[in-house]
Amino acid sequence: MLTTIFMFGFDINIQNSNRVLCKLLFYITSLFSTLLPNVLILASLDRLLISSQNVNRRLYSSKRLAYFSISISVCFWIIFLLQILITADIQELAPSVFVCYYALSSFYQIFITYLHVIINSVASGIMVILSILAFKNVRRIRSIPHQQRNQLRSMNKKDFQLLRCLYAQDIIYIICTSIPCVIQIYESLPKDEIHTPIENAIDNFINQFGIFLYHIPYCASFYIYISMSKAFRHEFKRLIYKISCKNLISIREEEHRQNNMELNVVDVVSTIIVPA
Repeated sequence: MLTTIFMFGFDINIQNSNRVLCKLLFYITSLFSTLLPNVLILASLDRLLISSQNVNRRLYSSKRLAYFSISISVCFWIIFLLQILITADIQELAPSVFVCYYALSSFYQIFITYLHVIINSVASGIMVILSILAFKNVRRIRSIPHQQRNQLRSMNKKDFQLLRCLYAQDIIYIICTSIPCVIQIYESLPKDEIHTPIENAIDNFINQFGIFLYHIPYCASFYIYISMSKAFRHEFKRLIYKISCKNLISIREEEHRQNNMELNVVDVVSTIIVPA
């Protein structure tokens, strides 16, 4: 996102004149674009495990396994995407026109395009499957009476809130990556070399719209959690108080005092209305 802001917002293209920045730009961008669906899949799998009624399956939902899974997957993508450090370079498209891009080989460009499409498509399919299975587990938990639910180890409120937020994240990711994937495939198809100004304008609009959608999942998490999770709002509120060096206890006392004042006002109004 930072690179996109510099390139399209301020027209700063330092990567076109520096080979190291060019290679790092494409490598880091490709790495983080694959880590996002990877983490969402692991989180969906964790929610599926913790929502299971099988005790042995719930034991796999642990921080230790999460750290191990994330470390293994990150190492895999770091090694797998090292090819981009070799192929990405400053390419001369025309005399004194240099652009940072992949190798000019059409085969490799098609390979990179379909690689991202396959990764996003497979990740979206896995998220859908895991979300459906977790949703079925939650429905089973909801169907259990409260008396029996207390006897079993069930999900708490924070788990339900996290699962709800994760559903929203998966949906936004699937929608915002499926459309750019279709646009990428459309752009990779062979076309006529002659374009009218209207066709160029339409292609440019579609391309920019796809770039806009592609960046939404990377900045939507905060808004999803702040709007759908009460526990997250509480922790964020505590963090703000901690940064501003305010005493959380005194603030809670003030909120409690205000609530009592509102209750007293309601009692007074009710006593006035009742005799009338």
